[in-house]
Amino acid sequence: MKSQFLRLLLAAALSAGAFVGAAGAADAPSPAEKSEPAAAEKSQPAAPEAAPAGDAAAAPAAGGAPMKPIDRVNSTEKGTLKNPFSSTDKAITDEGHKIYMGLSCNGCHGGGGGGGMCPPLTNETWVYGGDDDTLFRLITLGSQEFKKKYSVERKGQETVVGPMPPFAEIMDDEIKLWKAIAWIRTVWSGRAEKKVWQ
Repeated sequence: MKSQFLRLLLAAALSAGAFVGAAGAADAPSPAEKSEPAAAEKSQPAAPEAAPAGDAAAAPAAGGAPMKPIDRVNSTEKGTLKNPFSSTDKAITDEGHKIYMGLSCNGCHGGGGGGGMCPPLTNETWVYGGDDDTLFRLITLGSQEFKKKYSVERKGQETVVGPMPPFAEIMDDEIKLWKAIAWIRTVWSGRAEKKVWQ
């Protein structure tokens, strides 16, 4: 009985915090918030940039908490997702590679992204496109659902045709997915003019 009461209390506190955070999200930071962040806060990744009010590409959930990738896909207009992490930040890309390996992406794409039973990530042109929005949605939905939802077909460049499985149920945090995508950018070996991300 006591543990059930504590769960209800915690749920109510989280809901209230999310409501308060959402209501005050557009407010300017107070002077205390503008001061130097604590060391522990410095190590936290920056959340994706907030979009204008009413835009489908809203910032992560109130209070800066990230969404599940599937929730982000379902709540954001196609073509508007941008990675908040840079592929030139070694700490981020090292963490992204660990996430990539931890999710067994290497089983299909190779440990260094050179391919296997699925296309290499080092290729200049990817079969569905290489922009941030496409990769995020493709990884989340898997190739079958991605093609169905957005009425797209793969480019006929690859002879390796293994389907991309959906990671919606495996990946619980969009920040992790963005970090994995940041690492993927580091192995791409195309020409500069073919780069389709920042």
